Amino acid sequence: MQSDSDIRTLYLANRDDLVGYAYRIVGNRADAEDVVQEAYLRLDRSPEQRLIVEPLAYLYRIVRNLSLDGHRRTERERRRAGPDADDDTVAGVAAVHPSPEAFAVGRAELQVFARALSELPERNQIALRLHRIEGLTLQQIGKHLGVSGVRAHQLVKEALRHCARRLDDET
Repeated sequence: MQSDSDIRTLYLANRDDLVGYAYRIVGNRADAEDVVQEAYLRLDRSPEQRLIVEPLAYLYRIVRNLSLDGHRRTERERRRAGPDADDDTVAGVAAVHPSPEAFAVGRAELQVFARALSELPERNQIALRLHRIEGLTLQQIGKHLGVSGVRAHQLVKEALRHCARRLDDET
């Protein structure tokens, strides 16, 4: 059971390490700082905060997920901008709301993802949903599905690869 002050103390004591961890993923110190701050806010605002057994491990997981999401987003933007756009041009474009084109692309990608997910065996679908949407650990997913944590990881990995291939094929 964690109190707000425990979470804040944990965050402050590990902030530099968390920023370094995020930096290795995103490759930019300012973005890493933003990711760590966002991770702390998410943990601090979480209604289940008091139920988290390993808050530091959970914080690292949030940092990792946010870092990977940000890195993927940056790579997608870079690909969409084309080979002639330089990093400063892409980084300088800040949209508060997605453009109609970006909204349409996002909707199309979501439809492709949904179709790709429906093509998978039910166990893969369940494993991916439990991991990415419900936030369960691989061990928890394995227990839910009656398989090992390693097999749960394989199911999630297979599902992600399949969906990524479909997205690459159609976008």
